[in-house]
Amino acid sequence: MHKSAHDSLKTETRGDIIITRGMPVFSKELGVYGVCDVVEFYRSDDGINLFGREGKYLPRPIEYKKGRPKENDMDRLQLAAQALCLEEMLCCTVKSAYLYYGEIRRRVEVPITYEIRDKVKSAFVEMHYYYNRRYTPKVRVTKQCKACSLKNICLPVLCKNKRADAFISKMLKEGVDEKAT
Repeated sequence: MHKSAHDSLKTETRGDIIITRGMPVFSKELGVYGVCDVVEFYRSDDGINLFGREGKYLPRPIEYKKGRPKENDMDRLQLAAQALCLEEMLCCTVKSAYLYYGEIRRRVEVPITYEIRDKVKSAFVEMHYYYNRRYTPKVRVTKQCKACSLKNICLPVLCKNKRADAFISKMLKEGVDEKAT
């Protein structure tokens, strides 16, 4: 599902909608960058000009998820972050976006409200605070870790009850012990 969503060579038009895939986005204000799975540009008088296209368009990001809608805000916050990046990059307003869930095969509309914008901004302020202090918060291991695309980077199992410095020291010691024998 994600392979076709991230095929940045594919752009298609369906009526008054232009569909792009794998679109890189960034926000200097938030200090983040990423890639939108899909961005649909809807023809709108309130929109922006797109190079090589007639008329004006408004962007709407669409994030693809393998499972089903979650109780928490994780997916909505990720989508809202993409919307904020698009707004800064394109000098427009994104009023809503979509989450597509593979398990239920449906789109869920997500309004990009002031509340969700504030949550995204607060999360990035906190993230940059930790980064600047060179501090990594402990991972809260949940069942969602099993299906996460970042589990090989995050390594939540290693962080469960161990400190990173203790783990690294142990691995270095084991490497030295193996060379000595």
